[in-house]
Amino acid sequence: MGLEEEIEEIEEEIAETPYNKSTEAHIGRLKSKLAQKKEELEKQQSGSGGGGGYAVEKHGDATVALVGFPSVGKSTLLNALTNADSEVGEYEFTTLDVNPGMLQHNGANIQMLDVPGLIEGAAEGRGDGQAVLSVVRTADLVVFVMDVFEIDQCARLREELYKNDVRVDTEPPRVTIRRKGKGGIDVNASADLDLDEETIKQVLRDQGFVNADVTVGEQVDIDRLIDGVMDNRVYLPSIEVVNKADLIDPDYLPTVEENLRDHDIDPDEAVFISAEEGKGLDALKEKIWEALGLIRIYMDKPGRGVDYEEPLILRSGDTVEDACEKLGGEFEERFRFARVSGSSAKHDEQQVGTGHELADEDVLRLVTRK
Repeated sequence: MGLEEEIEEIEEEIAETPYNKSTEAHIGRLKSKLAQKKEELEKQQSGSGGGGGYAVEKHGDATVALVGFPSVGKSTLLNALTNADSEVGEYEFTTLDVNPGMLQHNGANIQMLDVPGLIEGAAEGRGDGQAVLSVVRTADLVVFVMDVFEIDQCARLREELYKNDVRVDTEPPRVTIRRKGKGGIDVNASADLDLDEETIKQVLRDQGFVNADVTVGEQVDIDRLIDGVMDNRVYLPSIEVVNKADLIDPDYLPTVEENLRDHDIDPDEAVFISAEEGKGLDALKEKIWEALGLIRIYMDKPGRGVDYEEPLILRSGDTVEDACEKLGGEFEERFRFARVSGSSAKHDEQQVGTGHELADEDVLRLVTRK
């Protein structure tokens, strides 16, 4: 029996097994085994040249993947936001390769990837789905592009990403594992877990752990526990974009908003656009900027003053050390101290070290050794 057949058989058994306390351990073992088999299949396909994905070289300060079903307007949106020239057509599967473009916003260069339209079954390889999903895994942000008349597309897209080990809008589970030489598997939990200890140990054994200390820092179900054990999960933020908003009749808008709520999407958080008409794009650019957590740092250059035209682009939470690292060269090697003005500083020209956390639109001057 091949791996695909084994995976299908396990999935069927999981679907047919009622979940209760007495079957919890059994289902846990099945899901753990399923995750292991899927990982084996992925490695097998990658090694044989199948499902290896599209080759896309990352450029710029961040990468965004436009994800959607065929004909939702991703190519039109890419062309409207960037300098790309992605083919546009009124039929499905216009995009047969990954088309990149560069969005320039707030001084940042944000790489936008228009990936071929996803279809249901993408995680199993339908329609080059696994190749498409491999590109999504490398992005910093997922932008779900939906047709205004097919809001249910977002839930189906999220399911396809989940099947390909992409976890959207969630943090990694607080599960840490430390291998040891002997003593079996010991479980330590800071929460009163619903999962019994033997189930946790069995999941670990199924993933090849014989002797290990396991610390679980939150309440987890079987799926979250397996996510914490596996090292191939990707965690990405996302935003929802409702395209073709120019086609909405005012009387139909409440129905669209209700459809969004039915799929756990806040209508006030979703971005309504018309890629064809170029409407709503400024709001979308700001939403992308915020979701990526980018910040602008204006460098105070000796003898030239503050450069407000080409800021250094960093991420929220980055420090002076991160700024030095991105600038490279002498700044890392010869750093003495820095002076910062802006919202992160207690006062203008505050002298700080490499551990100082910067904020958006800070002015930074680096002082180096001669």
